[in-house]
Amino acid sequence: MSAVGSAPALRDVPGPSAVGGGAKRFFELTWLLASTDFKLNYLDTAFGYLWSLMRPLLLFGVLYTVFTKVLRFGGDIPHYADLVLFNIILYGFFSESTTRSVGCIPGSEHIVRKTQFPRLVIPLSVVLTGLFNLCLSLIAVFVFLIATGVTPRLTWLALPLILALLLLLTAGVSTLLSVLYVRFRDIAQIWGVLALAIFYASPVLYPVEKVPHSLQWLLLINPLAPLLTAGRRLVIDPNAPSTVDIVGSAWGIIGPALVLVVICVTAFWLFNRAAPQVAEEL
Repeated sequence: MSAVGSAPALRDVPGPSAVGGGAKRFFELTWLLASTDFKLNYLDTAFGYLWSLMRPLLLFGVLYTVFTKVLRFGGDIPHYADLVLFNIILYGFFSESTTRSVGCIPGSEHIVRKTQFPRLVIPLSVVLTGLFNLCLSLIAVFVFLIATGVTPRLTWLALPLILALLLLLTAGVSTLLSVLYVRFRDIAQIWGVLALAIFYASPVLYPVEKVPHSLQWLLLINPLAPLLTAGRRLVIDPNAPSTVDIVGSAWGIIGPALVLVVICVTAFWLFNRAAPQVAEEL
């Protein structure tokens, strides 16, 4: 038999996967990229982390002044200033993480092309960096809440559940945006507009009960809406209505939960499918 005839058949070699190499390696890589990015952002600046805190505080000051002094809104809402600041910090985590994730894969082209590692680490490390910022910002927020008369209560201990769901939503959207941007570069401009629209379509500057009843169901399909509503009730005003109270049925929870699941499943499916060809698409 000839040497050619005895040669083994060629087979396709799969490219790097979205998740692979074991859970320990996956989480260690995610932590390493996130912690390194966090240190690089603030290590060499004169005021360090304070720059990150100044952005939401400045936005809070402008919006609070406009809504309370110009539009005369919020006077009948208990602890309105606390509500706005708390919501801006939570939404800021979602907005900052998703926006930074849009171009995170091309931004890591130097390691994507040269290194074999689970590609999902890249967008998730961006979200984890945002989570570091959020946790530090919440320390300042709670100091502000106590200073302005919000009474600490046991329900504050339930806040990590709200943050976990917000983290899941942010990770899903960030993963989806990162993989879509590799092929469709218009995603950056599209998301810039959508993120602003979502800000005003979410109960950041107003509680849901202030929205006309005919539009409340549409607002509450947005997964951010029940999270912000629950955060208000748990942290700021225990007498505030829950999402179920506002809608009048469990659909207030089921609807946005389904949207959250669809986002996360779609994001993982698309990313897992595209991961082996990511380097070639850049």
